[in-house]
Amino acid sequence: MLLSPPHQSPNPNPIWDEQRWIIFIRQALDHEDDLDQESHIPVSIFNVPKSLMRTSPESYVPQLVALGPYHHSRPELYEMEMHKLSTAKRSQKASPGLKLHNLVDQLSRAEHMFRASYHKFLNLNGETLAWMMAVDSCFLLDFFQRKAGNPTLNSGRKTGLHDAILRDIVMLENQIPLFSLKKTLEFITGSTEGADYCLYAMAVGLCRDSSPLMIQESNDVDQINKSAHLLEFLYNLILPRFHESFKTALDDEEESPNKAVPAKTSPFSLIKRLVLSKPVTIILTLPWKIISNLPGILMLKQVEYYCFSRNTEDQNNNNNNNDNSHLLMDEIAIPSVTELSNAGIEFARTEKGIPGIDFDKETATFHLPSLSVDVNSEVVMRNLVAYEACGDASRPLIITRYTELMNGIIDSEEDARILRERGIVWNYLKSDQDVADLWNGMSRSIRMTKVPFLDRVIEDVNSYYNGRWKVRIGKFVRMYVFGSWQSITLMAASMLLFFVSLQSFCTLFGCGRLFFRRTRTY
Repeated sequence: MLLSPPHQSPNPNPIWDEQRWIIFIRQALDHEDDLDQESHIPVSIFNVPKSLMRTSPESYVPQLVALGPYHHSRPELYEMEMHKLSTAKRSQKASPGLKLHNLVDQLSRAEHMFRASYHKFLNLNGETLAWMMAVDSCFLLDFFQRKAGNPTLNSGRKTGLHDAILRDIVMLENQIPLFSLKKTLEFITGSTEGADYCLYAMAVGLCRDSSPLMIQESNDVDQINKSAHLLEFLYNLILPRFHESFKTALDDEEESPNKAVPAKTSPFSLIKRLVLSKPVTIILTLPWKIISNLPGILMLKQVEYYCFSRNTEDQNNNNNNNDNSHLLMDEIAIPSVTELSNAGIEFARTEKGIPGIDFDKETATFHLPSLSVDVNSEVVMRNLVAYEACGDASRPLIITRYTELMNGIIDSEEDARILRERGIVWNYLKSDQDVADLWNGMSRSIRMTKVPFLDRVIEDVNSYYNGRWKVRIGKFVRMYVFGSWQSITLMAASMLLFFVSLQSFCTLFGCGRLFFRRTRTY
C-alpha cells in the first residue's frame, strides 16, 4: 500500500490530515496479522497516468456513477448516490433477519485489504470505507442481476443509461476489489458455496457485454479469485494467462517446420531474388544518380531547395516540434489496410483473439481478431491500456501494441470498410468514418511497447508489402518522378526561357543566315 504524505490529501485542514495519518499508522502497526496479509496484496487500482488522461479525460473519469473512493466526493455524481442507496435497501430486504450493518461489520475487518488494493492514500476512516464498499457492491450486484434478467439488454438493444453505467464500471479509477462483491453476495444469498460461481457468471456476462475483443471463457470459476477487480478480470479473459500462453506460442512458432526446414526454391523465386539483388538495383539506379550529379542538375537542385523547399522544411519542423510536445510514441510503420489490399494482401478473421494475429506468407493473408465497435469500445480499450501500463513493469504491453497496430493500419473510412466487409470489424456506430476516427485517436503509450510475436507479424507484413513489384515501382516513381517534380518544373521553365531567348536573339541577328554562310564557305 502506498502511503502519501498528508499534504497530498484533498482535505483542506492539514492538522486533521496529520491526525488521521497518525491514527492510521498506529492501527496498522497494532494489527500485525493484517499487516502481513496486506503485504501479500498487490496494488491493483491505480490512478490513470497524466499522459493518458490528457488525451481523453472523459474516457477515464466517471460521468454518472462513482464506485470506490477515488471519485466518491465529486458533487456532480451525487445524483446516483440516492439510486445506489435504494439498491442497498432492496438488498437488505432480500436477506430476511439481516441488516446492512452486519455486512459493514464484516467488511470493516478487511479494511487493510481494501487500502492495500489502492495505489493512492485513502483519507477515509475505516467505517466510511466499509460503508462505501457495501453500498457500491450492492449497486453492482443489482446491476448485474437486472442485466441478466432483462432480455432486452441481452439482445444487444441497450439503453443510453445502461451504456453510460457500463462505461463507468469498466474505468480503472472506478474499480472496487472483487472480494468486496463476493462478501456482499454471500451476505445477500446467505451461502458461501455458490457465491464464486454466481459472481463468475455475472462477471462473465458483464465482460461479454462490454468487451470489444473476443473473450476466452474457460469455465474456470477460480479466475474470479485470481483477479483483483472487474477490469483485471476482463483483461484476463481477453488474454488468459499471457505469461504462459504467449511464451508457449512463441516457442511453438520457432520450432515449427516452416521455420526449421527451408522451403524448396522455385525458378520464379530465383528470378525474383536475382532482380531484387543489390547489383541489379545498383545498375538500375546508377544512370539516374549519374545524371542527378551533373553540374547543371546540381545547380538546379540548389535553386529548387532555396526557392521551394526551405519554407516547407521550416513548416514541417515547426509542426513536428508542436506534435512532439504531446506525442509520446510514434505510429507503427505499417501500410494502411487499403494499401495492403491493393498490394494483394487478403484479410481474414481469426477465432483465437489477439494471440491469433498472424501473417501467412504463402497465401498473403493477414489474420486479425474480430472486433466489435460500439459507443463503449473506446472507453474499454483505453482503460485496458491504462491498466496494462500501470501494472507489472515486466509485463508485455500486448493490448497496447494491438491498439497501435490497429491505429497503424486504419487511416481512413475505406480501411474500416474493408475490415468490416471481411468480417473483422463489427461496426455498431453510425459510419465507417467513426471507426477510423476512434482508432486514429488511440496511439498513446507511456513506455516502449515491444511485443515479440506482434512485432514479428508487423515485420513480415512490411517485408511482403515492400517486396511487391507494384509497390517497388510506385515508390520509385514517387521518389524520382513525383518527388522531384519541382526540379523538373524548374528545368522545363529554364529550357523554355533559353529557347525563347535564343529565338529572340536569332530574330535580331539572323542566326540562320550566319549558319548558312559558314556552312557554304566551309
